[in-house]
Amino acid sequence: MKNVECLLSGIKVVERKGAVVTEVSGVESDSRQVKKDNLFVAVRGASVDGHDFIGQAIAQGAVVVVCEEFPEKSEPQVLYVKVEDSAVAFGLLAAAWYGNPSKELVLVGVTGTNGKTTTATLLYEMFRLFGYKVGLLSTVCNYIDDIAVPATHTTPDPLHLHRLLREMVDAGCAYAFMEVSSHSAAQHRIAGLDFNGAIFTNLTRDHIDYHKTVEAYLKAKKSFFDGLPKGAFALTNIDDKSGLVMLQNTKAEKHTYSLRTLADFRVRIIESRIDGMTLEINGKEVEVMFVGKFNAYNLLAVYGAACLLGQEPEEVLRKMSLLVPVAGRFQTLHSSKGYTAIVDYAHTPDALNNVLSSIRDVLGNRGHIITVVGAGGNRDKGKRPMMAREAVNLSDRVILTSDNPRFENPNDILNDMLEGLDAEQRRKTLAIVDRREAIRAATQFAQPGDVVLIAGKGHEDYQEIEGVKHHFDDKEEVEKLFAEERI
Repeated sequence: MKNVECLLSGIKVVERKGAVVTEVSGVESDSRQVKKDNLFVAVRGASVDGHDFIGQAIAQGAVVVVCEEFPEKSEPQVLYVKVEDSAVAFGLLAAAWYGNPSKELVLVGVTGTNGKTTTATLLYEMFRLFGYKVGLLSTVCNYIDDIAVPATHTTPDPLHLHRLLREMVDAGCAYAFMEVSSHSAAQHRIAGLDFNGAIFTNLTRDHIDYHKTVEAYLKAKKSFFDGLPKGAFALTNIDDKSGLVMLQNTKAEKHTYSLRTLADFRVRIIESRIDGMTLEINGKEVEVMFVGKFNAYNLLAVYGAACLLGQEPEEVLRKMSLLVPVAGRFQTLHSSKGYTAIVDYAHTPDALNNVLSSIRDVLGNRGHIITVVGAGGNRDKGKRPMMAREAVNLSDRVILTSDNPRFENPNDILNDMLEGLDAEQRRKTLAIVDRREAIRAATQFAQPGDVVLIAGKGHEDYQEIEGVKHHFDDKEEVEKLFAEERI
């Protein structure tokens, strides 16, 4: 049980009425999870309004209700607390319930369209190499030091998020690195977090199905930087047109990184190979096991953040040379037939362009690129023809296939992609709905020296069809085909 006044002390209360309640047994925003003597927060979601479930929450045992509007009918045994924004209040209440764990470690958030997972994960890996216990909150998996906790969202709901952070603190973690999605910023899921630093990677079209406009998407990202405290750092990619926008209203200490212009942290690609690069970072050379300009940006962000967190620059470079690519992010597999397969999460036009440009830079004219790509169902339809064009413009052959069709007909998704191509572009494009068969076809086309890119799903080990998740792992499929080739 925890004291109600202590939980509410950090929240701006507009009005309260009803019973006097001194203690509660828990905090919930899902009425189905409410138990006896709980505090229920009525949060307005994108599709569901928690205010509609106040009665159900009380029936399940809630004795305190935090809401933006009092219900028409009040129950005498319940304390009603009106706030301006119940989503913000939920984050603050979740933080208070778990004893504000983010204040007990160094927390750094990474936001942007592409590169969040790689940047956050590499910081986690690097600081473990430095000898610290570290936490990670990411799309692929959450970690409490070396203990994996499956991830369901890029940024969990506040209760789950603060519970994970409390477990990190209790396990002795000194640092935590987390992806901060635009959804979580817009929905105030990061309310109650005490950030020591923030990194902005880039911004291109994504999640328009949710945000409706690129401007709203940008505003959500920027709100994360606007909320940083004075003692934190704000590190931004100034080669991106939105990079400096992130710094406009932040109270944090401002820092920049770039491949193209003067910045606090600069990188130059000296040499590229299919299995790595030689980089020059702030005048010092380092060999890394990553490929592509986009990864040079990710590594530079990691370098800059590590230095801003007090690590010695030369030691940061030494640790960087030991880092390996994140699962499903430009993950290379080599066939006994002499071609290379790359599994990558690229699921936006810009990410696909980045990956294909990097492959082309390494290959030159020495091999062909065969790309397998699709687009998710029930998401932004506008990017489907753009994805197809990016794939065709930078590949020698393209196979359009199913991604996660969700509740859409896969053929309709492929037709949307094909609409972005002219007659000549369609001549080097195949449409194979079955993703397994599409990958098989790509490997059969491949000759020694070629590269097969399988884009869109990366680390995901499922396909979502009609509300059901079926096991499917691009890397596993490639490895099975490689085994067949050796027979």
